[in-house]
Amino acid sequence: MNADSDKEIATTDVPARVRAVTFDVGGTLITPSPSVGDIYAEVAARHGLKKVSAETLNRRFAAAWKGLKNFNHSREEWSALVDETFGASGVKPSETFFPEIYDRFAEPEAWRVYEDVLPTFNALAALDINLGIVSNWDERLRPLLEKLGFSKYFHTVIVSCEVAFTKPSPVIFEQAARMLGDPAELILHVGDSAAHDVAGAKSAGLQALLLERGLGDAGDGVIRSLTELEGLVG
Repeated sequence: MNADSDKEIATTDVPARVRAVTFDVGGTLITPSPSVGDIYAEVAARHGLKKVSAETLNRRFAAAWKGLKNFNHSREEWSALVDETFGASGVKPSETFFPEIYDRFAEPEAWRVYEDVLPTFNALAALDINLGIVSNWDERLRPLLEKLGFSKYFHTVIVSCEVAFTKPSPVIFEQAARMLGDPAELILHVGDSAAHDVAGAKSAGLQALLLERGLGDAGDGVIRSLTELEGLVG
């Protein structure tokens, strides 16, 4: 999908009346820290593979991730993705240290919470806005949200591995609406993917905003910070 089509998908007017807000997780609330490549390289070094740099692994991971189709976030799929990332190193983590990598990303130390997240949760909760999660993730997400101190904010958490549908399928968003108990048109979904978050949410009748953190003016349907939500739905 090109940039022009992304902007077309993202365009929306958010009505003043919103009863609930759902969030994507990765890239919206948290991001790997210091990076995927740094964590992969750290674990690999403990197992004797010290010649592969974090920068190289980040490039390989980005390329492998971009080429994914129908990724369902199963442990087996993650194992294959990590193997592809290490590629030319001659080591298959699936036969050696993949379990350690997998477990690392279940811990809060592997993630950085964006600075606008908790202030936004608190502001929306003060407005009696129900909050939820709609995320393409695996069985590690619920425990991770608990360890990050996020769980207390959410009325519902919808994880793709549990409903057997991944974004942008409307099914995962419809499930969120049922669990929240609010009409789809009064639920706003926020995420960092025009294709998965915005298009998927709108296909299920939800409102949607695209999060593109950064400087400068944003176009219609795009916000630069989660803190903008208070003014939009309050």
